[in-house]
Amino acid sequence: MPGPSPAPGSGSPGSRRTPFLWGVATSAFQLEGSPHADWTSWDEILSAKPTVTNHYELYREDLALLRNLGVNAYRFSLEWSRIQPREGVWDEGAVAHYQEIIDILRRDNIEPMVTLHHFTHPLWFIKKYPWHEDASVEHFFRYVEKILPALRGVRYWITFNEPYVLVLAGYFEGCTPPALKNVPLGVRALKNILTAHAAAYDIIHAGCPDAQVSVAHNMAALAPWKRWNPLDKLLARVAKYFYNHSLLDAFLAGSLRIKFPFKEELVIPVPIKGKLDFFGVNYYTRIHMRFNPFKKMGVEMRHLDIDGRGLTDMGWEIHPRGLEKVLRYASALDVPLIITENGIATRDSQKKIAFMKEHLDAVERCRERGMDIRGYFYWSLIDNYEWLQGLDARFGLYRVDFDTLRRIPTNAAAYYSYLIKNRKF
Repeated sequence: MPGPSPAPGSGSPGSRRTPFLWGVATSAFQLEGSPHADWTSWDEILSAKPTVTNHYELYREDLALLRNLGVNAYRFSLEWSRIQPREGVWDEGAVAHYQEIIDILRRDNIEPMVTLHHFTHPLWFIKKYPWHEDASVEHFFRYVEKILPALRGVRYWITFNEPYVLVLAGYFEGCTPPALKNVPLGVRALKNILTAHAAAYDIIHAGCPDAQVSVAHNMAALAPWKRWNPLDKLLARVAKYFYNHSLLDAFLAGSLRIKFPFKEELVIPVPIKGKLDFFGVNYYTRIHMRFNPFKKMGVEMRHLDIDGRGLTDMGWEIHPRGLEKVLRYASALDVPLIITENGIATRDSQKKIAFMKEHLDAVERCRERGMDIRGYFYWSLIDNYEWLQGLDARFGLYRVDFDTLRRIPTNAAAYYSYLIKNRKF
């Protein structure tokens, strides 16, 4: 059992520039599930594979894989529904579990980056206080207020993973909890999520002045389906602003601007101006936009293999140049950038290696142009449950045999270790 961790910030390199963070990223629910979470499709997966990865029991073995890789950072999330399974009830055993993960990482000189919210909620929360209700902010505030002093040894914090994806899936498409197809409620939910980030930012800095706090914002390269079509170009321009730029502007100006084609722009005050110590960028792909009057909101999206690299097993285009574009967009914030997720779903290790090399080449080009990029986290350490695809999306550097639970190193794991040792950023 590792010894106690230092207090938040103590012993951390807050007074000096940290080395480049070479890491991998995971999410708690995708590895360990939870009987108290709002993600109902998990039950369908469990009916076929009762333990999935069993990470909650095998976490020590999985953390040992980090040492094998040679990473110096690890991004993981807390499963809120395990920590607070019922309203007003706190599971101290779950908190101790996550503290032990932090202790092991610190013992192995691996920097923990903790995500407070990675898509899932306690079931009681989503039923009574969904994000479009203002009371949601207070309940998230209480969660953060409770968990922050209970966890020692964390400097890097992500408040929310991909807040825009959370809102688009939950309120625009209605394919994830709370499963509503209501754009005005989605806008309210986004406002409350960003307000909750501001509250969490203040709580974290009150307890740990040298903390580094951000969100992880999913960004994509967005292009018109037909470059000659003015409606496709308009849609791509509007989508690029909303999906990539509106959050950046909100951190710069303290207001969220939402533009809809052929409708009046919304300007919504949000208290997040300057509440950012670095910026987390999740990047995977390029999406082409097409005007289609028979689709919802007149928008059709597709992945096209323009570059000839093929598509991933998720059907996503492989487009490394897009990472350069979104990093250039994000650099307008004038804070350090960290690529908090980048990865590919494929069973082909050579394809995974090529993806990693080409995207890290893009990172190197950006750094040579003067962009302040401080880290790269590959998604993911091991194969896991993918939100809408189940167990078929193989992102892991280590393959999981879901029948035996064996973790099997891929050639891509060895390649990433080689890059960490030999690529000097």
